[in-house]
Amino acid sequence: MRKQLLAVLILFFVEMMSTAQGYVEYGRTTQSNVDMTLNNLGIIGNSFRGTYAQGFGSCEYPTGSGIEHLFNGGLWIGGRIDGSTIAVSTGAVSSSQGYSTGASGYEFTADLGAKLVQKSTLLDNQFYATDAVSHQDFVGNFTDKNILVPGSQQQISNHRQPLYVDVKIEAYNWNFSSANFFVPLTFTITNNGERRIDSVYVGYWCDFVIRNVNVFPPGGTPFYSGGGNKYVDSLCLAYEFDAENISANASSYAGLKFLGAEYNNDFVHPKLTPSFRCHYSTWLFNSGSGDLFGPQNDNQCYDRLRLGLNYRTNWVSLQNEIKVRGNRSNLVSVGPFASLQPGESIKVTFALVLGSTEPDGTPSYNDTKEQRAEFIRHAVAAQSSFNGEDTNFNGRLDAGEDTDNDGKITRWVFPEPPAPPKTKIIAKENTIEVYWSNNSVFSVDPVTRQRDFEGFRVYKTQLGFDMQDDRNIQRQLKLVASFDSTGNKIFFDNGFDSIKLATPITFPNDTVKYHFKYVFKNIANGWQHAVAVTAFDRGNKEQNLESLESSQSSALFRVFPGTPANGSLTENQPFVYPNPYYGTASWEGGSKFQEDRKLTFANLPENCKVKIFTYTGDLVDEFTHNKQYTGADIRWYNTYSDPKQTVFSGGEHSWDLLSKNSQLIARGLYVFSVEDLNTGKTYPGKFAIVK
Repeated sequence: MRKQLLAVLILFFVEMMSTAQGYVEYGRTTQSNVDMTLNNLGIIGNSFRGTYAQGFGSCEYPTGSGIEHLFNGGLWIGGRIDGSTIAVSTGAVSSSQGYSTGASGYEFTADLGAKLVQKSTLLDNQFYATDAVSHQDFVGNFTDKNILVPGSQQQISNHRQPLYVDVKIEAYNWNFSSANFFVPLTFTITNNGERRIDSVYVGYWCDFVIRNVNVFPPGGTPFYSGGGNKYVDSLCLAYEFDAENISANASSYAGLKFLGAEYNNDFVHPKLTPSFRCHYSTWLFNSGSGDLFGPQNDNQCYDRLRLGLNYRTNWVSLQNEIKVRGNRSNLVSVGPFASLQPGESIKVTFALVLGSTEPDGTPSYNDTKEQRAEFIRHAVAAQSSFNGEDTNFNGRLDAGEDTDNDGKITRWVFPEPPAPPKTKIIAKENTIEVYWSNNSVFSVDPVTRQRDFEGFRVYKTQLGFDMQDDRNIQRQLKLVASFDSTGNKIFFDNGFDSIKLATPITFPNDTVKYHFKYVFKNIANGWQHAVAVTAFDRGNKEQNLESLESSQSSALFRVFPGTPANGSLTENQPFVYPNPYYGTASWEGGSKFQEDRKLTFANLPENCKVKIFTYTGDLVDEFTHNKQYTGADIRWYNTYSDPKQTVFSGGEHSWDLLSKNSQLIARGLYVFSVEDLNTGKTYPGKFAIVK
């Protein structure tokens, strides 16, 4: 029971989506290649505090790389109440601590019991919902109406003039290779007050920071002061890049892009409505002067929303000033929305866009066209995906654009890879068998409307990968085999004969028919091996679409080869390995925690009880084993693996070398007994601990 409780607590802290502070609930993007924290107040990033200590990225890209891009960011809304009184509500501002309940500049709150709801379009996802938009949606609601923190008498600092707007946030992310580099943020803003709001501007503010935290841990002025800033007017895109020539720093880009808005049943964008503009502002943290001095009150914040630097007469000189290294924040705002009557809404969509620097032989602070090429492609792809069926980007459906025949513009249409293969893994002694179905073969790309499946790829990690980089298993996967269609001169043309089963097979309690099989042989027992199977398409040269591959994470398993469930304790005697255990085992990794140790009991029956005694007969610990074992009862698998993805052979079970009271055990000789709960037979054995 003690170990089960430990596993539950560990999983809770690693995966939790909420905190009680100020009725704020946190989420983490896990489907895309962006590991980003967000909450139900519309704030992104965790300021390298709170959930950062639990392993959440603030805005890490690529996932597991250690390259962070964001301190935090939040929504800004400004307008004139009844055409006169200026009011601005901000979701995040320049601050050394980031979000804190009731802090100045963090003026949005959530009602008591508010949740950050998660949804998914993936059928096998626990959050599957028919109204989901992406592989992982986050939906929350917040408001600026409260001047006190809900449920308390705490004043929200300097928040005296609410607009009385309620806001719905929808954040999306996908595991498609064509979309896993951006996170859209859609805000539906409703005037639920009694007064009209005129000349409304909506902006999103971000405090970017481009750093490799493996080299430069967060903290201190040098950490935050290395970014250069730019704005691309034609793309409504603000971005930051590494403006320091420091070896091993982050060669990366982070940007904020306005995608579009809906107002009075019309789509609005600067490219369609000249009077509607996209504004860019930036200012230095706790310093600067003139145009680069941060706003201090609602009037100044409103000016920042409606008077972008990109419309100043000195914009050329300002561009030269902000491209050098510094600690600046960025605000992208749009408007004006002429009037927001009580009960009316505005819908505005921004996207956080990431990209790696393309090397061109010069330092990254040059920010050359070649260096930012990937990032710009990503920004363009985000816009194209948002446009969806509105392919000519005029805000309406023209002939031939309504491909799903629903009479409205469908947003978020991507060139998609084939569906991930439905995969089954069987762990055996020194062997891993991989089976998968043919569901990918029939996938139709939503853009080309063609069935463009081309082939499969099989990946596996090398021995001991989890000791090198347990944060991102996909970075350790190595391509083992690739199979693709014959006769089209695309890729290898090697066909599927070597992996296709003569007759599809099914497994007990599984209705899926598996058509393909690949076998890994001579695999070390007891070690973790990650295995994934993907499907890829042939691409489309006419539409300039590269070959796309399904996500490795959607069909990823952690496999532990070992002995099968033991049918006879007499013929196959249980044993322990490594034996003797020398204080550590090579498969344990580099953890500093004694609780991350493990040895393995092998040749266990499918249902049994294992007891461990000192040589003098005192009970040290006991556990029950069954063939559904996932490793969740000890810390090692929660640190270096994922019990939701583990596959074991049925006859092995790991132990953490802790007593039933969670005490470290001493060196010496130990005795164990294995009781087969199906037959009642018992087998004794022994092992040694050497320190």
